[in-house]
Amino acid sequence: MSTNTDTQNLTLVQAVRDGLRTEMQRNEDVIVLGEDVGKNGGVFRATEGLYEEFGGDRVIDTPLAESGIVGASIGMAAYGLRPVPEIQFMGFIYPAFDQIVSHAARLRARSRGRFTCPMVVRAPYGGGIRAPEHHSESKEAFFVHEPGLKVVVPSTPADTKGLLASAVRDPDPVIFLEPKLVYRAFREEVPTGDHTVPLGEAAVRREGSDVSVFTWGAMARPTMDAAETLAEEGIDCEVVDLRTLSPLDRETIVDSFEKTGRAAVVHEAPRTGGLGGEITAILQEEALLYQEAPVGRITGFDTPVPLYASEDYYLPSPTRIEAGIREVVAFP
Repeated sequence: MSTNTDTQNLTLVQAVRDGLRTEMQRNEDVIVLGEDVGKNGGVFRATEGLYEEFGGDRVIDTPLAESGIVGASIGMAAYGLRPVPEIQFMGFIYPAFDQIVSHAARLRARSRGRFTCPMVVRAPYGGGIRAPEHHSESKEAFFVHEPGLKVVVPSTPADTKGLLASAVRDPDPVIFLEPKLVYRAFREEVPTGDHTVPLGEAAVRREGSDVSVFTWGAMARPTMDAAETLAEEGIDCEVVDLRTLSPLDRETIVDSFEKTGRAAVVHEAPRTGGLGGEITAILQEEALLYQEAPVGRITGFDTPVPLYASEDYYLPSPTRIEAGIREVVAFP
């Protein structure tokens, strides 16, 4: 929630920077660290200007060592700081995977509540920017599967700032995945100063009555485009932006499905083991009697993200999303 009505027109990556700056001004225990986040301003310039404003004790350039970045952050968090480590691309997060799932996620349970780990691991994720190998990963399911972690994926600038603030203030570790495809794709009015969006609450981006479409992050925009095209054909889509993938907002998911009786899930991660399967299971368990058609999944493929020559065929496009939704609606 915003405490004032003043806004500024920001891109998503500018909202990341504004969110970090606001939280650092609010709490001197907030520390930013990572490769080139200081004097260079970060690989996408998300931390530009923070070093000059807060100094090298709070905006720390680190060696190229993801395990060390996150490991050091866990130690900082255990002793009272609120570190925000940046991993330059999600595809580089795997060296830090053990630190995240074996240590950060378990610290509260392992210490029987003596220690928590108030840490936010930021990572740009996803494809669509013509990046080379290891730069286009969308492996949110890895972290959703790990108890003890929250997983947040914003899709708009205002949500980015608000969700990031809530993540920084959360007492437990948060994986904050930023859709770099839309870092600079559009602008939105973002509240200045203190602004939070609660973790664990989905947003209904478009009300509809024929089919519920669940999505998040970079896929929210093509899904909205597809919904508007289908509306011209008389198919009324309800688009739900999940925003937080762990914990999922099961109530909003089920309520929407009970309203429409049909559903599709849109994500760019590979289909097998992706979050679309979990959402389908929730609908089966909690709203089976409302179901009028099999749940559709419009996803990436079970392959590594291809290099840029084939990238457009891998990511769900508005055309592919429209086709998937039409199949769900056409089911007898």
